[in-house]
Amino acid sequence: MDKKLFKENLEQIDAYLKQEGISRRDAMKMMGLGGAAMMMGSGIATEAKASSSNAKGKILIVGGGLSGVATAALLMRTLENPDITILEPNPKSVSYQPGQTLVGGGVWTNADTEYMTADFMPDGVKWIQEKAVEFDPEKNTVKTDKGQTIPYDYMVVATGLKLDFARLEGLGITESITSRGDSSAVKKVIGQNGLCSIYFADGATDTWTQMQKFVSDAKSGKKVKGIFTDPDTPIKCGGAPKKIMYLTDARLREADARENAELTLYPNGGKLFGVPEYNDAMVKQFATRDMKYNYNHNLIAVDPVSKIATFKKHWLEKGEWDDVLEEYEMVPTSEKVEVPYDFMHITPPQMAPEEIAKSPIGSDKGWVPVTQETLQHVKYPNVFAVGDVAALPMGKTGGSARKQYRVLVENLVAVMEGKKELPAAYDGYTVCPLITSLGTVMLAEFNWTGKPAPSFPLDPTQERWIWWLLKVYALKPMTQYGMLSGRA
Repeated sequence: MDKKLFKENLEQIDAYLKQEGISRRDAMKMMGLGGAAMMMGSGIATEAKASSSNAKGKILIVGGGLSGVATAALLMRTLENPDITILEPNPKSVSYQPGQTLVGGGVWTNADTEYMTADFMPDGVKWIQEKAVEFDPEKNTVKTDKGQTIPYDYMVVATGLKLDFARLEGLGITESITSRGDSSAVKKVIGQNGLCSIYFADGATDTWTQMQKFVSDAKSGKKVKGIFTDPDTPIKCGGAPKKIMYLTDARLREADARENAELTLYPNGGKLFGVPEYNDAMVKQFATRDMKYNYNHNLIAVDPVSKIATFKKHWLEKGEWDDVLEEYEMVPTSEKVEVPYDFMHITPPQMAPEEIAKSPIGSDKGWVPVTQETLQHVKYPNVFAVGDVAALPMGKTGGSARKQYRVLVENLVAVMEGKKELPAAYDGYTVCPLITSLGTVMLAEFNWTGKPAPSFPLDPTQERWIWWLLKVYALKPMTQYGMLSGRA
């Protein structure tokens, strides 16, 4: 975005805030974005330099995405004599993944979300463009795909997660992929014939192509069906399956073709959103838009030629009476359900990278087990994890990572200084800017209390234009020049 356009966008935000009686400075403070968000054409305001520590040690960060680079940047600002290495093979690892929803809805293009990691790598950090393939936390070493053995005193695991399309029968996909990188194994089938996914970069671009064809068919008078899935695994950005559904609804209405399309969400769970207040708001939003949902449906197979999706529909049935517990046994029951579609958005099953899952630092479910408040590994005190790969009960979002990496750095430095007590605690903060139309967003913020945790004095369950401006115009530069510099 050029300086003139960004200034115009800020003027729009200012006008709205003035109407609400709030200054931009106060708004940014309330949203917890601080001075780093105050971008103007001449640059950005920055925080005061982080408190310095003379602690020493060789720090290895495995993964150079948003979380890994932000952690390295803050450590560089915190340690007087930092010795930091990032292990990351992908030259575009810091590309802006939250923007892929906007690409899929035709608001942005891939060029708006993709940029080079080298442009954001902190000065003084050693970058090894190789992939970690073997972890030995007893010897404090990591082996790479090119045969290097890298020693460390402290390690931060920030690898992100992988998309497991291979779990779905009928697609002919045999390997997992990352959101950015080689997607050839998946692109041969996802992105064609009405089948799409915004969860990888090429897929987001193809989603917009497939969505336009779907809208065109509806506009021609054809009765069409669009279905949207939500799997039985943890996923990054739990709101994304709904966001792309809302955008499909918006594009149909824009074309005056909504009455010819049926849109249905098939979530594996029994709610639209885990926080009751946001769930209730979404149920009303779905009803207003005539969008449907069928709970407890997990996608297990797809026939991309016949355009048939197969779900495992599951529920509990009353079984035998238990005299001891004085209640009926509830028996898990399921059946396969076939659903035809014209347009289908797949949210793929997601998993920890294979090299993490099979290593001593992984868990039986693959994710890196950490104490959820401190982000310290439960077995290896010199190992921490941040972002999507951490085994946390919720929060695989960029907004969560923005809170996590600062907690991690403070606690890692404390360990390096020999302190027994870790000073910082992550409260589970998660934010989901839930796009509800072309022009409105519900800013869903919450934490481990399971209650809304708004940073702004407005009803968080309401769809607002101001949050659309935040999502489309402000969050990306805040991430680029705030978080990736270790300042926001």
